[in-house]
Amino acid sequence: MSRNRIIAAIVVAAGRGERASGAGDPTPKQYRSIGGVPVLARTLRNMLAVPGMNHLAVVIAPEHAERLQRLAIDDPRVLPPVHGGPTRQESVRAGLAALAPLRPDYVLIQDAARPFSDAALSQRVIAALADHDGALPAMPVTDTLKRSLDGTSIVATEDRHTLFAAQTPQGFRFAQILSAHLRAANLPREFTDDAAIAEWAGLSVRLVPGAGSNFKITRPEDFARAERLLAGDNLMETRIGTGFDVHPFEPGTSVWLGGVEIPHTAKLKGHSDADVGLHALTDALLGAIGEGDIGTHFPPTDMQWRGMASAHFLRHAAALVKQRHGRIVNLDLTLVCEAPRIGPHVAAMCASIAEACGISASRVAVKATTSEKLGFTGREEGIVAMASASVELPREE
Repeated sequence: MSRNRIIAAIVVAAGRGERASGAGDPTPKQYRSIGGVPVLARTLRNMLAVPGMNHLAVVIAPEHAERLQRLAIDDPRVLPPVHGGPTRQESVRAGLAALAPLRPDYVLIQDAARPFSDAALSQRVIAALADHDGALPAMPVTDTLKRSLDGTSIVATEDRHTLFAAQTPQGFRFAQILSAHLRAANLPREFTDDAAIAEWAGLSVRLVPGAGSNFKITRPEDFARAERLLAGDNLMETRIGTGFDVHPFEPGTSVWLGGVEIPHTAKLKGHSDADVGLHALTDALLGAIGEGDIGTHFPPTDMQWRGMASAHFLRHAAALVKQRHGRIVNLDLTLVCEAPRIGPHVAAMCASIAEACGISASRVAVKATTSEKLGFTGREEGIVAMASASVELPREE
């Protein structure tokens, strides 16, 4: 039987935090309070709450020893304070040296100024170390990024789909990252995070999902953001999107509606399986997150989508919501037709839609009505679908 992994953490708190100084407060940012508790105290408690955490080294500026003592972090897993250097890289190296006699298997390296990283995020990092030398929590970049060589003229637009914003804690197999840091110590370049050192050393580093709330306190306005988060405003906002679609009938024996095949005297005409309900829902989700419409993502001129199950389109839209670290609050679909009868299939439709979106069926509503024999739906020439979607996304500052 293999022994339990020894897990250690380094919290880098040796900075002076000048950029976060505001309103004449000279207190280094890691010792300033949010919600009545110092930032560093919150960060240390979060790291100590990680399941399986065995040791924790706090790296501080030598003149901050009394400030650290006042935090009253009374836990036998916390080592005596480690004095850091003038750069983050030197401070981390000092923390690694302090942990080396304990021979940990894994080490998490955390910024002191990230007081909202939770145990679940750290566990994702630790899990990735089973197959990789390092793991980096990161968020997809959603802004359009420009490259400029002089700060005034744009020379290129970056492909944001390949870019990610790094967070901490970053996790590593201890022996590998210690060796990498020692080899990098005398290089003329300075590395901005530990993953960069791992990359330079040829270690494999896995990306794992970060968290929108795991922001780093850097500037004075970040303290206000942190206070809002603690006060219950989790920096999420509700977005609403709508969708509308129409498909005519053509000869056939069944229709696809809401992800369910229903026997009928005709089928719906379309490039895919023509599921008018799922098309409307897909547009509603895309509209809620400002990502165009179904034709943008799945052009009808592209033959690879011919005959495709429309659940694929809906899953894609739901995945985009998740990539934005949002969540689907509810989906509402109305089908307008004289036939087939929708009522007997509503429960199956709700379940199919919920499965495609990864949500509970209780968050999905499917309704049906007729047009009282009026218009093309009244003449049973086709079906109309109207949909709405509400989602929560991280608030844009």
